[in-house]
This record gives sequence, C-alpha cells and structure tokens, in this order.
Amino acid sequence: MDLLNAVTQGILLGGLYALFACGLSVMFGVMRIVNLAHGDLAIAASFLAFVLVSATFLPLWMVVVVTIPLFALIGYGTQRVLFQRSLKAGPLATLLVTFGLSIVLQNALLQIFSADTRTLDAGALATGALQVGEISLSYLGILGVVAALGSIIAIQLFLSRSRNGRIMRAASDDPETAALVGANSRHVYGIATAIAFGTVALAGMIFAMRSSFDPALGPSRLIFAFEAVVIGGLGSLWGTLAGGLILGMTQSIVALYDPSSAVLAGHLVFLAVLAFRPQGMIPKRAMA
Repeated sequence: MDLLNAVTQGILLGGLYALFACGLSVMFGVMRIVNLAHGDLAIAASFLAFVLVSATFLPLWMVVVVTIPLFALIGYGTQRVLFQRSLKAGPLATLLVTFGLSIVLQNALLQIFSADTRTLDAGALATGALQVGEISLSYLGILGVVAALGSIIAIQLFLSRSRNGRIMRAASDDPETAALVGANSRHVYGIATAIAFGTVALAGMIFAMRSSFDPALGPSRLIFAFEAVVIGGLGSLWGTLAGGLILGMTQSIVALYDPSSAVLAGHLVFLAVLAFRPQGMIPKRAMA
C-alpha cells in the first residue's frame, strides 16, 4: 500500500512538472528556443498573484483568471520586442537573451520582495484531500494534473484545428516555405510565446498554493521542467506529460525509501534518457 501511495503521489507531482514543462516544450517545438527564464517567470507569476490577493479584495480564482491572460500578453510582447531580434542572430543569442532575462527577473524580485518566503493562500483548497481507501489525493495535486491535461489538450486542439495553429506547425517544420505562402512568423512566434507564458503562469500559481516560494526558486523549477521535456521528447506535448509523470513518480518512489536521494534519482533518470534514448520517450516526429 505504501508503494501504491507513493506512485499516486508521484503522478500528482508529475502533473505539476508537466504543466511547468508545457510552455517550454511549445517554445522549443515552434522556435527552437530554450527559455532559461522559464522558471523565473513562474515565480514572477506567483508573486503577482500574491500581490493581487493581498492588495485587493479579488478572490483567488479571479486573480488566476486575470494573471494568465496578462502573462500571455507579456509573452507576446516579449517575443516581438526581445526574442525576435535574437532569433536572427542564431541559437546562442537567444540562449544568452533568456539567461539575461532570468538574471533580471531574479534580481528584480529580490529587490522588490526580499528573500523572504511566501505562500499563496488557497484556503480549503490547499488543505483538502480526496480520500480513496488509504490513499489521500490532495485537491491541489488533482488540480495540477487536470490543469496539465487540459492545457495539453487545448494546445493540441489549437495546433490541429485552428488556422493560426496550422500556420504555427508549418512555421515550425519549415519557416522559409511558410513565409512564402504568407505566414507572418513574428505573429506566429508571438502566439507560441504567449501560450508558453500563460501556461507557466498557471503552473507558478498552483505551485505557490502547494508550497512556499521565494525569488531564488526559479532555476530549480526550470531544471525540473527541462528534465520533463527531455525525458518525454523535445517538442512533443504528450511526451512532456509522460516525462513529468516519470520524473514525479521516480522522486516519490525513491523518497519512500530514502528521502534525501529523491531529487538525485530524478536527475539520474534524466541522464539515463540522455545516454540511451536522447530522442525521449515520445519524440515529436512520432506524434506527427
């Protein structure tokens, strides 16, 4: 029963990892950008939600509804103003730009909010759980898995059913040919970045409801998201979900026997995938 409970808790944790990784997968799949500021954006969303809840009378659900589209707009603007310029200079330039953005965000958050830890008060949602026999399923854990599934399904439907989604897929496979038939790569890339920023904002807020956060946590969120993307398969959304679940279950099962080695075990799985299956569990081409 202990092992079954550990697997269940690992699935709940893996759902949150997959939600963190979802936007990272979209940006890499469409623009071949590894956004090193991804984790810091999640923490920035956590602090924004914390400020809105503390300084206004808005309920938490309304703060979430406001924060996600706001971050999507910020993502669209960031792509048009910052990332688009670096894309012309090559992949190293985009890597340096996102690294610089990460440093700026970390220091700005530290300057404004100090290094103190905070939590986003979710009330009964944070403490409640669904009891299934001897297994306890936290409401926030279930919310993380549902949010990850919902985000991936919504993005997949957008990519396959909408005109902008089909243009985005075409620009990802062959940007030159897509431009010849009228695709506006700047607008398409802006939409992809908006999706990435919106999903990472949602992940950051759910994480802030589950545990405490501070300005220095961004890099650790990035590492887990990146590992989930690589384990699942670069550019594959369903692979990202699989990678997050594998990472979460590995950490949870190992924590049952040796809590101090849980995070290390996840890193070792990541290294093993890189060594023996670098294309990941579900490569992007396998989804085509």
